[in-house]
Amino acid sequence: MYKKILVPIDLADPDLAKPAVDTALMMAAPSEGTIRFVNVLPLTPVMLAEYVPPDFEVQQRKAAEDALAIVVKETGLPPSRVSWTVRQGGVYQEILEEANSIHPDLIVMSSHRPQGTRCGRISSAPTPATWSATPSARFWLCEIKTWLA
Repeated sequence: MYKKILVPIDLADPDLAKPAVDTALMMAAPSEGTIRFVNVLPLTPVMLAEYVPPDFEVQQRKAAEDALAIVVKETGLPPSRVSWTVRQGGVYQEILEEANSIHPDLIVMSSHRPQGTRCGRISSAPTPATWSATPSARFWLCEIKTWLA
């Protein structure tokens, strides 16, 4: 059973995230495991910095935090079993950083490309892991074998 599950969420496409959220809830239920949602905001390109308001990144973070709070509330889980964070940077790198910081047993992740080409780079995590596409190929499961210190 899975005691700690990480679920990266793309808030730009909530319909895509729903199957991953539902699967994480199902897989956490038997062991009363915890779920950690993460959303990654891209860095604002330097070229655009002068064209956006000075507090643009603060506004983006607040909007993402508000949206994640709704996702968390909709899970129906008690606060002791669900948490969330918003990170900023490269998607792959930030998901791996979050995984390295919380040491999940499982990562459940939506995929924009059913072939998995977008998710494949994440499997280069420096830890033994098994990635597999679900039958619908709309999200990925990563079972973490062990975490290296």
